[in-house]
Amino acid sequence: MTPAGLPTNPASFAPAPPAALSSSRRPVLLISNGTAEDLIGARLASLLSAPVRYSPLVGEGRAYSRVPGAVQVGRVLRLPSGGFPFGSLENLKGDLAAGLVGESLGQWQDAVRGARGAGAVVVVGDAYALMVGTLAARQARIPLVHVQPLLSAQYLEGLGVRGALGELNALGANLPMPYELRLAAGARAVYVRDAPTAEYYAARGVAARWAGSFAMDVLPEPERDLNHWTRGQPVLALIPGSRGDHRESLPLMLLAAARLPEMAALVAWPHAWDTLTLPTGWTLEVADDTEAYAVGGGVRVPVLRGAFGAIAQAADLAIGTAGTANEQLAGLGKPVVACATVAGPQFTAGFARRQGRLLGQALSVVEAHPDALAAEVRALQQDGPRRARAALAGLTRIGPAGALPVVAEEVGRAAAGR
Repeated sequence: MTPAGLPTNPASFAPAPPAALSSSRRPVLLISNGTAEDLIGARLASLLSAPVRYSPLVGEGRAYSRVPGAVQVGRVLRLPSGGFPFGSLENLKGDLAAGLVGESLGQWQDAVRGARGAGAVVVVGDAYALMVGTLAARQARIPLVHVQPLLSAQYLEGLGVRGALGELNALGANLPMPYELRLAAGARAVYVRDAPTAEYYAARGVAARWAGSFAMDVLPEPERDLNHWTRGQPVLALIPGSRGDHRESLPLMLLAAARLPEMAALVAWPHAWDTLTLPTGWTLEVADDTEAYAVGGGVRVPVLRGAFGAIAQAADLAIGTAGTANEQLAGLGKPVVACATVAGPQFTAGFARRQGRLLGQALSVVEAHPDALAAEVRALQQDGPRRARAALAGLTRIGPAGALPVVAEEVGRAAAGR
């Protein structure tokens, strides 16, 4: 076993997939509820030979647009919180005002209709998505496969009773609630993100499987050569994330980068240029649709779209206020420095604490100030043994890729009635 308690080979926990099966032509319905979940669902869909229907419960499910022939079923629910209604009272109020209840009920009906004539339902997401998928699968009398990429038994490490009471709004995000376990027990197969979580489920009567890291399965290959910008310097990845936290965190990251001239900072930017928030006095120079420069504080920091895979692979360290992206950096052995955002919606103080328990020494959470961020990056960069411990923690706690091909085999068997 590794220091984090994970088997070095996921195949030691889950059996190797059999030879490819001839797939049924009955479609598979994928239900997912979040940006990362959509990425996982879309990657899984690309591995299936059956026709694909998809129902994104949060947002537009843009990741599925890259899957040839995939057909969306159901309405689009755009939430101000980005899918985190219980992250704060403000998030919940905003989502309720946006029609959370009525539109959600409509999505349940859409999912039931989308399951008609399908061979299997696949849920990628949390207990809520599992509830919707269970309803759809039962109404259609077809198998259900659950991919749970969110929960981890590692979230419980050092939490204690007092900590759990302080995170009641995230209780269902820290561990599976009894009702989720009951729903999961009715699925044909359940796949979880790490071995400790599979063991947690098994101790409660659910035969969950771990076959590798979903997060690492969806890490993009390097999209472009970055040597033009790095020039042999240590690379600092700035990862503000796909949620609205970037409005607070990106200016702090850029100011921290200006205090670290010995490193080549690169921003992985997933949004339109006009949504980018700069520090006071800074300007944005746009070169084209994929390349811009944040200029100020004596530095010119490249801001690149469609280059996350390249930046993640090139990075020596990262400053991140992201969910899955932070995990992917850690899973590559790259230490991540973070700070909580006040307004969120995702990377709040509570979320930062939870991610810290998940990633262990791979994540350092500091004060939301450019001096604190820069000092922590420099401390890690100058302390080789500490950086090595952080890298090992990320590699072992996230684990290797390889889960989704195993899941695809299971879904293929389910859709074919095997």
